[in-house]
Amino acid sequence: MNAPEKQVATSVLVIGTGGAGLRAAIELAERGVDVLAVGKRPKADAHTSLAAGGINAALGTMDPEDSWQQHAADTLKESYLLANPETVRIVTESAARGIEDLQRYGMPFAREQDGRISQRFFGAHTYRRTAYAGDYTGLEIQRTLINRAAQLDVPVLDSVYITRLLVRDNVVFGAYGFDLTDGSRYVIHADAVILATGGHTRIWRRTSSRRDENTGDSFRLAVLAGCRIRDAELVQFHPSGLIAPENAAGTLVSEAARGEGGILRNAVGERFMSRYDPERRELSTRDRVALAAYTEIKEGRGTCDGGVWLDVSHLPHETIMTRLPRVYQTLLELQMLDITKEPIEIAPTAHYSMGGLWVRPDDHGTGVDGLYAIGEAASGLHGANRLGGNSLIELLVFGRITGQAAAEYSAGLDAQRRSAEALDAARAEVDDLLAADGPENVRSLQRAVRDIMTEHAGVVRDESGLLKGLAELTEVEARIADVGVHPDLAGFQDLAHAFDLKSAALAARATIETALERRETRGCHNRSDYPDLDPALQVNLVWSGPGSVQRETIPPIPAELAALMREVSTTGKLVE
Repeated sequence: MNAPEKQVATSVLVIGTGGAGLRAAIELAERGVDVLAVGKRPKADAHTSLAAGGINAALGTMDPEDSWQQHAADTLKESYLLANPETVRIVTESAARGIEDLQRYGMPFAREQDGRISQRFFGAHTYRRTAYAGDYTGLEIQRTLINRAAQLDVPVLDSVYITRLLVRDNVVFGAYGFDLTDGSRYVIHADAVILATGGHTRIWRRTSSRRDENTGDSFRLAVLAGCRIRDAELVQFHPSGLIAPENAAGTLVSEAARGEGGILRNAVGERFMSRYDPERRELSTRDRVALAAYTEIKEGRGTCDGGVWLDVSHLPHETIMTRLPRVYQTLLELQMLDITKEPIEIAPTAHYSMGGLWVRPDDHGTGVDGLYAIGEAASGLHGANRLGGNSLIELLVFGRITGQAAAEYSAGLDAQRRSAEALDAARAEVDDLLAADGPENVRSLQRAVRDIMTEHAGVVRDESGLLKGLAELTEVEARIADVGVHPDLAGFQDLAHAFDLKSAALAARATIETALERRETRGCHNRSDYPDLDPALQVNLVWSGPGSVQRETIPPIPAELAALMREVSTTGKLVE
């Protein structure tokens, strides 16, 4: 099949147009480097726009005694000692610079009357260091970055799906993809490529990601290019995802709802958090609240639809309308539910990939020359539990750093060696899928993967369940070879879903295989057959393909940071 192909050349290709990708593209454009940003969904509606709570930096505007060192110590403590200390240092030490960049681009932060940036508490932070813009922080950051990219004339292709990275002799030389609207192909030649393609939480049934995002694209693109995945098993489940309607299952109810005084009850009306964390109750950490809700549901004290109740109806009407406007609006739109009068039915939902591509701490290089990864696609900062607000600052810090690294790499290249063989393989993969007319339905296989992950690799895991999940996944992988792909007048979404399915299957295998290897309970990773933390497993698990999991030693924590690590009370604070 000879589909029309567009040949494009650029110094640096950025794949992904959320906060991380746009920040990297802005850095490159500000340095005068030729850059192209490509996304598979509209940049104005990237996943970053859903982030509600805030963005962390030890600015000291509210608590002058705060420091980047304390921010680093809190991050390392909350990671259950699985975060890379150097990655943490870079993010926390550079965080104030990240906020300054946003201000320079026109970000409308909430401010005190004297003009200082307001900062509020998030759970497990020692001080108030979370800057915000109402409960729309991510949306405002995304808007700000889009505006800055437009000022710099950064070219953005909004509906191009990248199917393969083009690599020769462990050196990246571009990417291959197709237009979601008309199916035309793209061959993009680039000196360097930055992957900002998100995580893999869409492979669970309930997730805070939309249907076509966080499907594990990063994992598949990277592994086929020769990269490795680190800590795929470390996935954060958010305690409060909506159950209904089905097409919005997993949509988040901001944790500000609990931070402002919301109460969690089971089906028989008990305030169940008293059983799991009597001191902090609803203000406990995200992993504990998710585990508590999961346990209530699993032990038969959940609602008919498999959830628990989150009630804010006892709060003053004004508090709800001023502090929780987005929650109020969302429930009205999705369920015609007035949260000032009735409780919200919620359940734990897959929310954030704390693992991701193996990257170097200093420049987020992947080990494939010229290929970098940032944002939720990368790993190293969060370990086994993420501090709320850290993900947004990570985008800004490493977006800038990787933009700089990619610019220097491109400038230092003598020549770019390409491979007709690599390009032919990418082309053939799309051709073969378009010609596929098998009996298997792509959507039903996607559902099968999500059911396997929800049933066997959810909030609580054990060896027999994980092995069963692996066996079921193997069956699904075999069926993927017999899919039928049928583009229609509406476009090439069916082809995109077929690639999403391939990504999901690979990400699911990486997750289950590393979850089997981590025979302990640590942070977000709960093994009912290994309920204790194992000091010998204070390592990162690196996956390089089916059946290949290696343990990687984590560098020691510097003494100055270790001295600052302590249990942090969350009393009276917003949770993560």
